[in-house]
Amino acid sequence: MIETMNWGTIGSVRPFPVFQPEKEVSDLQAALEQKDVSTLVRILTDRSNSQRLCLAETYRSVNHQDLSVRLKTVLNGDLEVLILDLMMTPEQFEAQRLRRAMEGLGTDEETLLEILCLRSAEQLSNLAAVYTKEYQRDLENDLTSETSGDFRQLLLALLKKKQVAENVDLDVKLLCNELNNSKPDITPWIQVLTMRDPDHIRSVLTHLEAERGQPVTAEIEKHFGGHFNRDVRLGLQVLVLSIEDPYLYLAQRIQPMKDSQKMQGVLVSHCEEDLLAVRVAFKKNTGKSLYSTIQDTFKGDIQQIFLALCRYED
Repeated sequence: MIETMNWGTIGSVRPFPVFQPEKEVSDLQAALEQKDVSTLVRILTDRSNSQRLCLAETYRSVNHQDLSVRLKTVLNGDLEVLILDLMMTPEQFEAQRLRRAMEGLGTDEETLLEILCLRSAEQLSNLAAVYTKEYQRDLENDLTSETSGDFRQLLLALLKKKQVAENVDLDVKLLCNELNNSKPDITPWIQVLTMRDPDHIRSVLTHLEAERGQPVTAEIEKHFGGHFNRDVRLGLQVLVLSIEDPYLYLAQRIQPMKDSQKMQGVLVSHCEEDLLAVRVAFKKNTGKSLYSTIQDTFKGDIQQIFLALCRYED
């Protein structure tokens, strides 16, 4: 069986308990020949990523064909895109999200921030390697060319996260002094938020909030106001939120429910990692379960796949 990196243990999608690759490949082949989309969706959404990759490997061995290529002949539109996303390794999918966020007109800053803020230094190093392998491009160079100024400085610091030991009180004082300056300076924020371990940063943020009397995100909103600082302000706020409570951050990111691509990105990325915790945060924040919200928002095959990845009603 093909092994992939395990990025978490509180995911909604778990390995299928009675996994029989040869039999399931036979079922997939029959479904492909009959263009039985419902069977394809049922099998591929009810298996873990490593099991799907095993099916692809077994399919190639038995039929001498690429399973993803065959799926393209039967599926189309958003359904095709989503199923093919599920056939990737987690690293390939995140690399694809980064690439799509930067290609074409405009840059999807929020997707870049989501991935770079939530992933560890080791995960980002692996992602950068996969990005180069898949696209023959350098991730750091692409981030540099697609962004500018302080926002570029922030993204590159996130890509190269470090952990430098420091005193909490000194870091709190450093950020307080910066907030008292009339001219905003992102450098101390980068120093503290990207060069310390998460527990240290959470302690700094707690002390800073107590010192200032309001949430750190509100301080950032006020201090880094103005049109030209929009990306920097957004970047710092996302970084703070993702450190304070990553599950609540993800729940709030998908809460508007207006963007199926955003929902798809979060569900595919986190269904085997920590989606159970995101579901809890979503219900606590909105008063309604993620499962029911998906039912009310999306229709057709996309709805069924989203529900399969979400898994259950809370």
